[in-house]
Amino acid sequence: MKFPRVVTVSVLFVLTLAGVTLPGDSPETPIGPKWWPSEWGADDQRGAANRLTPQKVQEAAKLIRTGQVYKLGRPYEYGMPLFGKRHFSLTIPGSPTGGPDGTNRLVYHDELFSGEIGQIGTQLDGLGHIGVRMAGDDFFYNGFRRSEFGKAYGLEKLGIENIGVFFTRGVFVDMAGYKGVDRMKVGEVITPDDLQGALKKEEVGITEGDVVLIYTGHGKLWMKDNEQFNKGEPGIGVPAARWLCAQKIVLVGSDTWATEVVPPENKDRPFEAHQVLLVRNGVYNLENLDLEELARDKVYEFAFIFAPLRFKGATGSPGNPIAVR
Repeated sequence: MKFPRVVTVSVLFVLTLAGVTLPGDSPETPIGPKWWPSEWGADDQRGAANRLTPQKVQEAAKLIRTGQVYKLGRPYEYGMPLFGKRHFSLTIPGSPTGGPDGTNRLVYHDELFSGEIGQIGTQLDGLGHIGVRMAGDDFFYNGFRRSEFGKAYGLEKLGIENIGVFFTRGVFVDMAGYKGVDRMKVGEVITPDDLQGALKKEEVGITEGDVVLIYTGHGKLWMKDNEQFNKGEPGIGVPAARWLCAQKIVLVGSDTWATEVVPPENKDRPFEAHQVLLVRNGVYNLENLDLEELARDKVYEFAFIFAPLRFKGATGSPGNPIAVR
């Protein structure tokens, strides 16, 4: 029986994803060739965090000369910009929450939090955050399938607790400064040539295991014009994301809410740079950073330190990363 061409292609695609190798087959997915198994093995759940070696810690420590610390995290507060229908709520249940107790008349406060804790404010995207829908399932980093690990009370693979601690060399790319503007425009694309040009101007390079932080000036809108902040953003395009991954970095971050350009270069392919970073390469994405002081002081190289909260099965982590020079 002769099957229609489209059916034949679909069958080949499903068989390929199931691990069946067919002669002459050229496997393709919605984001390009099959991306698994990872270079760190078929069971790996850390991705580029495997590049965080003791040697990188020692390298970063040598960059600390003055002891100056830069806080890169935003305050988590009511009214901050949020993506989509995400929410943030922090309340003090009673004031005081408890007490007075004992003859010393102890009183205390607790707090009650509600919100998408890994995906609001300054946030680290973990490898369980973004995937690709295909062949009747959702595929994530290293080919892990949502049907096998996606559970309502926490992911059973790719949870944020697998990462470890970032203590490595950080590189700051002042893209707004390179372009001679105070703030880049919404929808302005950062290319590989832009990145290389800015790095050349700063006289710094990228080495394996580095963290790269990109300054666009878009963060100046934070809590000043949230509507404009959320409308879109400048950021890296897909070619720039690929170029960064080719440098074997561990993480890319920015002063924007997605790091990549919004609206996208191709309106039919939203947030594709996320897929290039997280899904294909296991490179982490750190969003909504406060990079104003690094830009002001022209700090292009530093020790980057960040310990994601170990929420087992979470897709991301809040926190306050620091740069030390």
